[in-house]
Amino acid sequence: MELRQVRSFLVLAEECHFGRAAARLHVAQPALSQQIKQLEHELGTPLFHRSTRHVELTEAGRQLTGYARTLVTEAERARVHMAELATGHSGRVSVGFIGTATYDVLPRVARTVRSRLPGITLDLRGELLSPQLVEGLLTGAYDLAVSRAGAADTEGVRTTPLRAEPLVAVLPAHHPLAAGREVPLAALAGEPFVIHPSQPRSAMYDRVLAACERAGFRPDSLVEVGETATLVVLVAAGHGVALVPRSVQSLRLDGVTYVPLAETETVGLVLARRAHRNSPATEQVASVIEECVRG
Repeated sequence: MELRQVRSFLVLAEECHFGRAAARLHVAQPALSQQIKQLEHELGTPLFHRSTRHVELTEAGRQLTGYARTLVTEAERARVHMAELATGHSGRVSVGFIGTATYDVLPRVARTVRSRLPGITLDLRGELLSPQLVEGLLTGAYDLAVSRAGAADTEGVRTTPLRAEPLVAVLPAHHPLAAGREVPLAALAGEPFVIHPSQPRSAMYDRVLAACERAGFRPDSLVEVGETATLVVLVAAGHGVALVPRSVQSLRLDGVTYVPLAETETVGLVLARRAHRNSPATEQVASVIEECVRG
């Protein structure tokens, strides 16, 4: 049973007249008659009572009408859905975010995609470390990853720069330097540092220690934590100080103060995806992420 035959059957069922149905279908009347005969032969039952003056549905024809309408409706839904998939306006996209991008980038991306691309289902995961994100891209767990520059430089992964973020100091609210407009990094020498885990688990570990070394010191004591939110909580609890990208300031917690550094220390943020075989929906969401971060 071909879809063309089903459409012709439905039009004839509505018109109950071969001439008018053929005109609606833009086919010759004999061609329409042949289609209906072929359909009746395939189904093994007459669908219409025919006379020189009248065409009427048989009981089998009346029963077929509901099925035929469902077939035509589902075929149209499938056509529209395939077109949306082809243009990236439908599909499922999984995106992973490093911890520091969880607080400002993730919410903006979720809102924009929901508004602009309602046919796309997003699977969002935050508070991840860069190595987890890269592994997830390679295994297919994630279609896109917002990661740290350098950490995603892996064969099979393509990266797009998003922004360079200045680092800021996270200090307990009662810290003597918390009231200043800025803090020289060297002034934090001798303080315990709360820091993301060492390599190969996190891209921030080396960046923070390199910034401290450029300021002339290496922290004597390190408290390693995996999640950025936990890092800030530990600072609030007086376990030390920290350096984080400026976007973490959107994570508002009592007991901490974010103070700009006197020096310019930055960390890069990139969008990573597989080098090949990305769906149109993935590319659409990638464009939204670039716009949300750069805009």
